[in-house]
Amino acid sequence: MPDKKAKQILFKSFWKNGWIDTKDRQLLKEDFEYAKSKGYMFEPLTIDHNECLEKIISIRDKISLENISKAFLSSLSSKRLDLRSSLSSYFLSHKFKKHDYSPVVSGTSYENGQPKYHSYTCKICRDVQYGVIGDKNYVERDLNVLNFERLKWGGVRHGELIYTLFDLQQFEKETIEEPLKEDINIFKNILNIIETSEPNDYPGKLETRLKDVIKSSKPERQALIEILASIGILKPKSYDRPIKGKNDWTFVEYWRGEDKYDQQTVEKYFGTHLK
Repeated sequence: MPDKKAKQILFKSFWKNGWIDTKDRQLLKEDFEYAKSKGYMFEPLTIDHNECLEKIISIRDKISLENISKAFLSSLSSKRLDLRSSLSSYFLSHKFKKHDYSPVVSGTSYENGQPKYHSYTCKICRDVQYGVIGDKNYVERDLNVLNFERLKWGGVRHGELIYTLFDLQQFEKETIEEPLKEDINIFKNILNIIETSEPNDYPGKLETRLKDVIKSSKPERQALIEILASIGILKPKSYDRPIKGKNDWTFVEYWRGEDKYDQQTVEKYFGTHLK
């Protein structure tokens, strides 16, 4: 059962009219212990790429497509954004096969025009799908910030291996309710908004239009769009497209209104509920 006090402790640790700077974050030990006892806060996690992947595959195989679909739909009216997040993690987890970490340069920082530092990711994870990231080691990683983002917006680190693991671990504990008629109607309205997009609409335009059919904040709608894009409902027909200004989009960055939505993916995940 949700615990308002524990959730409030988690949220106040990171957010006060915006992100709280790391140096200014304060958390009493007794508050942490209470939130941890209710499943809202966690000890830091240290895990390597290979073990993380093995756990993802093990948990994934215990979760049914039916429960994932029901959880996503039921989140639309209840605003259980954490349940909404699991759709993306479940989909991405099914693209993984067991493999060893295979490093490849993912970025380079320069000083005076000379390479100073390289960052790395797993090449096999990277090639699974655009936006997927697999680090070699996760050392003392803060799971609390992942849970905060998951509960507040529906997750913002979809595609990161450690987030996929954490998200599925939390989902596995849930009892999933049947979606309401209201949920089905909201989803149908979302699909209609996508279908009636103008050919040159960018993801930002879609986000604005969605506010008329689902009660949500802008960041919540952005996360929703990214989730739909990560599983291929919003599928770019081309990656050779200009990008308009600086943005935080990942999976949906190259989608345009002319792409509409992928009916086969909708049918796979939600067909039985839409009939």
